[in-house]
Amino acid sequence: AQPEAVRLELFTNRFRAIAEDMGELLQRTAFSTNVKERLDFSCTLLDRDGYLVVNAPHLPVHLGAMGICVRRLCEVIRMSPDDMIVTNHPAFGGSHLPDVTVVAPAYSDDNELLGYVAIRAHHAEIGGIRPGSMPPTATKLIEEGVVISPTYLVSKGEADWDGIRRLLTESTYPTRSVEENLADLNAAVAANHRGVQALQKMARQYGSGTIAKYMNALKEKAELEIRRALRNITDGNYSATEYLDDGTKLKVLIEIKKDTAVFDFSGTSGEHPGNLNATPAIVHSAVIYVLRLLVDEPLPLNEGLLQTITINIPKGILNPHFPEDPSLAPAVVGGNVETSQRLVDTLLKALEVVACSQGTMNNLLFGTDRFGYYETVCGGSGAGFDFDGTSAVHTHMTNTRITDPEIIEHRYPVRLDRFAIRKNSGGAGKHHGGDGVVREFTFLEPMSLSILSQHRNEGPYGLKDGKPGLPGQQRIIRADGSAEKLSAIDGAEVRAGDRLILETPGGGGYGGGGRSD
Repeated sequence: AQPEAVRLELFTNRFRAIAEDMGELLQRTAFSTNVKERLDFSCTLLDRDGYLVVNAPHLPVHLGAMGICVRRLCEVIRMSPDDMIVTNHPAFGGSHLPDVTVVAPAYSDDNELLGYVAIRAHHAEIGGIRPGSMPPTATKLIEEGVVISPTYLVSKGEADWDGIRRLLTESTYPTRSVEENLADLNAAVAANHRGVQALQKMARQYGSGTIAKYMNALKEKAELEIRRALRNITDGNYSATEYLDDGTKLKVLIEIKKDTAVFDFSGTSGEHPGNLNATPAIVHSAVIYVLRLLVDEPLPLNEGLLQTITINIPKGILNPHFPEDPSLAPAVVGGNVETSQRLVDTLLKALEVVACSQGTMNNLLFGTDRFGYYETVCGGSGAGFDFDGTSAVHTHMTNTRITDPEIIEHRYPVRLDRFAIRKNSGGAGKHHGGDGVVREFTFLEPMSLSILSQHRNEGPYGLKDGKPGLPGQQRIIRADGSAEKLSAIDGAEVRAGDRLILETPGGGGYGGGGRSD
């Protein structure tokens, strides 16, 4: 058995190297700061049935959804050799409109399907009623930007850039940065092409049957490991309820029986009137991520983790109805970034694994009719049984960098005045939560500002008598010195000389009897 285990490890690393190489090429050839600097993208390899096999270490909120996306595409559009499909539609395993997915099938020289490669990258501008394409007041999908139903970006090796340009510029609320969109899509095509070539090369070297064998073996290993992890948890029902800042309820009941588990989200609120609706693909991302946390093995995020899991998602905020007409479909842009984080809060609360981290991505957007800028801002992570939380870090469903001050100030009409640890914002306890941060901008010309955040009303929970972290807050200091408080999901028009002060939440503490340090 030992040589076989070694071979599986070697093939796992070969598969992972393909996804990592795709990510390197995407980053090098993309144009936007969002992809190039913040690394807000994910690259994956899927088997011939469209199940996630390996990923580069990118964004959990993207990765768990990729399999659902590819399988939905296979149901509605034919993917032949040298084709690439593009979509951002939430009904097809998408998350929100800025996340644009490009999928390519990989066929061997003798025309046998080997698997799929897929890239999901966040476009900081894709239209909508406000710059940055994450409008806080959106109630319908169409208001959030250009909706791309599954479309051939490349057909039989021929790219349809004119068709994509028309789609991006002739929609109801067209993009403000079409050249940037096209440059990033070009980079995705190149990276997918690299992944397809690498799989084809492997097939020539080892045979397509060997590739299928080890993709399957990797899924089986993931299933084995999650069964082992579940057996270490006492059989029973584990439940938790969390509330979004506007009172919307997220509820889960996790029923663990031997080496199987049922995740039931019954009792969660109905469809959200604003933009916090998520999709089943996002729920799967949150579940697969939390399951991966239970496995103490260096294992890529892989849908084998779900083989022994049942997920029940009733209609509502986590499973909204998507009519074909995007002017009738619900808004979702906050569901991907904020509801996903609060879902992880809820799942970890039920399992009592770790105290709550900041539970938000602190989405900050600004722009004009010429550009849109987007970033997510770090905060504190939650403490655990034998460790303190970490300060100023991205947690859970996000895994991006923050843009360097020099690049922001060079490319956009803003000045970054302050970026510092928000001292003592982490919750006290035997192990204390990590601190959030303070981020302060001065705007150098008039523009629109949008913020999507959570944990502004209530701090992230502590565990086992640990104290909660401080909630976040944000305000604008106008050039005349007057102050305006902004709510969790809010927008404003700013003028030259106005400042934004953003303070992110700290993580929760773990255990009673706090320390003085």
